[in-house]
Order: sequence, then C-alpha cells, then structure tokens
Amino acid sequence: MADAVVVGAGPNGLTAAVELARAGLSVQVFEAAETVGGGARTEELTLPGFRHDPCSAVHPFGIGSPAFGALPLAAHGLEWLQPELPMAHPFPDGTAAVLAPTVGETAASLGARDAGTYRRLLEPYTGHWDTMAADFFRPPWAGLPRDPYRFLRFGLTGTPPVGVLAHRFHDAKGRALLAGLAGHAICKLTEPFTGAMALMFALAAHENGWPVARGGSQAICDALAAHLTELGGVIRTGFTVRKLDELPPARAYLFDTSPTALARIAGLGDAYRRYRYGPSVFKIDYALDGPVPWTAPEARRAGTVHIGPTYTEIGDALTRAVTGRPPQTPFMITSQPTVVDPSRAPEGKHVFWAYAHVPHGWHGDATDAMERQIERFAPGFRDLVLARAIAGPAQMAARNANYVGGDIACGAYSGLQSVIRPRLAAVPYATRRPGIFLCSSATPPGPGVHGMSGHNAARAALRHLRRTAAR
Repeated sequence: MADAVVVGAGPNGLTAAVELARAGLSVQVFEAAETVGGGARTEELTLPGFRHDPCSAVHPFGIGSPAFGALPLAAHGLEWLQPELPMAHPFPDGTAAVLAPTVGETAASLGARDAGTYRRLLEPYTGHWDTMAADFFRPPWAGLPRDPYRFLRFGLTGTPPVGVLAHRFHDAKGRALLAGLAGHAICKLTEPFTGAMALMFALAAHENGWPVARGGSQAICDALAAHLTELGGVIRTGFTVRKLDELPPARAYLFDTSPTALARIAGLGDAYRRYRYGPSVFKIDYALDGPVPWTAPEARRAGTVHIGPTYTEIGDALTRAVTGRPPQTPFMITSQPTVVDPSRAPEGKHVFWAYAHVPHGWHGDATDAMERQIERFAPGFRDLVLARAIAGPAQMAARNANYVGGDIACGAYSGLQSVIRPRLAAVPYATRRPGIFLCSSATPPGPGVHGMSGHNAARAALRHLRRTAAR
C-alpha cells in the first residue's frame, strides 16, 4: 500500500507529491496525459521549432512562491529569465505605462500627477515579499500572519473593488494599468478583492519580476517531476482515473482536478453543487516572422503586454465575458517569450500568444476582433504571422480537463468564492471522505503556477495521516 496517491501531474499535483515525498512518504502520481505539465506545458502548436505554452507562460507568482523556493528546482533544469520590463500597457498615442522592476520607474510612466499615488500604494510593501507571500498564500489554519501590520493594511486597501483604487488616479494611464492587472482574475472590475489582485501582481513585478522559464513552462513541471523521482516517487502517465477503485490502495488520495471531477471520481455526490465556474478565454498562439511591431517602444522590451487603453474599455470587455455576451473590443493579455528566450523559435523568428475573455463555453471565433485590437497598437502585425494555433473554450477544456467550460481559473473569481474556495470549510482541501483531498487551483490560494494549493493540501494530508497514526 502506498502512503499517498496523487491524481493529476500539474504544478499543484506535483508540488503536493514532492511535499509528501520529502516527509518520507511513498508517493505515486497518476496523470491522464502522456506527459506531466497540466497548465504548465510547452508544445510545438504551430510550426516545427516554435515552442509555445498552451496556457501559462509568465510566472510572477512562480518565482516568488514559498513552495517552489524551498525546492532544488534549479538543480533539475529550471532557469528563470527576466525581460527588461515585466509588463507594458501601450496607448493609442504611442506611449505606454510600464510595470517596471522598480516602483519609481513605474510611477514615472504614469505621469507627474499620478506618480506619487502609485508610490503610496506600493512602497509600504516593497522589500517584504517573503512575509507577504507567506501570509497571503498560507492555508487558513496557519495561525497569525507573520507580518500582521502589512497583512491588515494590505487587506484594507485591497478588499474593495479595483475601481476604488483607480479613483485615486487623476489620469487614464494609472487607471488602465490597475484595471489590466485586475483583469487577470477574469471577473468584473466591480468585484471585491480585485484591488488586492492588482496590487499583488504589481508587487510581484517589483520584488521578483514577471519571468518566463527557459525553454518554456514545461521546465517547471519537468523539474518538479525530476525532484519527485529523485525522492523515490513514481509517476505514471497516460492513465485516466474514472473511479477511485481504479487506483492502488493508499492511506491518502490527493486530486489535482476540478471539484466536480473529484466528486464524480470519489463518489462525493453533490458536495460541490454550489461551486461555480467562470468565463473562459479565447487564446491564439502565433509563429511570427519577426518581433511584434509595437508602436510604443516600451512594449518591445516587455515580456507581457496588456492591450486595452482605458479602464472603461477593459471593464466592459470583462463584463461582457461574465454576463455571457461575445467579445466586441477585447481586453487582451499577451506574452512574447522570445523577447528574452530566443531558443523558443528558429533564428530570427518569434513566438507570441494572446488571449481575450469570452463567455463560459462560448463557441464563437474572436480571431478577427483580437487581431484588429493588436493592430491598433502594432500596425503590420498580421503581415508577420506565419501560423496560428487557435483555442476557444472547447479546445481549452479538451487540453486540460480542469478547465471546465474553458475556465482556466478552475472556478469563478467572484463574490465569496474569490476567497472561500471550493466551499466553506475549516480545511478547504479536505472532503467529507477521510483521507481524500483536493489540491487543485480550485483551493486557496487559487489560480497561478505557484504550487501553493498543492503545498497546502499536502500539509493537510500530512496532518490527517499523523492523527490517524496516533490513533
């Protein structure tokens, strides 16, 4: 009998498996796909030699993750590459706001009237990433925060919708910058806690950058898998789990799956009947004949580029996705990894991806709307396209079963579900069946390639196993 079985070899499942193996447990991992990776894969989606990330590509919370930081991932090939600018937000006049390595450079890009506002928002937290990350990524039972003053101050500032923070700015650039950062939550800008989302993304850029993994996001999960194997763990790929009794006997089971999939596999009935899935994305991976011809020079030096010139335009695009309306003028998050990692494409060529927000399970085609939006800020972009790989909600869900209806966040970020996931419980990773745990991004602290949901779930499983052994 194994001590623990983990279902799903994405970043969270592998992190959970590593944590259990580091505690001396025997661990087996079962993955439906032929390779590990989950939402952190790298594949040749377009043309030979062009290596794309089907989902996550940029990892502001990965490089600063308390879970990853405690592991020897560099020894297993993981190397973070930092673009000159973490993120640029261009405007139609050819200028751009930037999310730079320093608070000062970012503040200066917003104009004289708003520089001080940005400084006042971020400077109280710079230099304190370790305690901030430990407090905000921790499990609910972890006790008092390590830095109670900043934890409370950040919570009071970030709990309201991002619009409350945006109103502090006089000009459009600062408001658009915050709206774009909050847009990563894929929800209305009027939702509570979107302010905290924006501030955490900004703080991550100032503290650790927004890096990519050399060679692609697959390197993250490959490093986790290599370390797990080094610790004696066993990984079996190409194994789809439909029922719990298909798995070997174990003292604990951890599922890096959606809550509904766990309920189906483990016979939990309607345990997650109130859990809601959110909007989807429409994603295009491009093979390009050259770099994206951004009008704003800053965008050419950034690893990530947000496209949406005003707070209102971004808010409308997100609201349309949440309320089931097709995209019109989409807000887009784009990534250009070859700005810093030329190994991802043949010499002189580039990879680039962009995604827009669309309704849950939408079946339309947003390609033209997205490319018209890119052309607003990079005239001549379409002339560089060698090939496209297009993925709407159905294709996203087919690539990763956790993306129900194409929801890459594995659950709507709205209302209480933004902080209480997947249900109200003292230990959100545990289920009503002892020894069965959920470790996917449907659990706190939520989406992102940081492994903390897996790390926290593994700690919950260890507590259970120790109590069981004591009895």
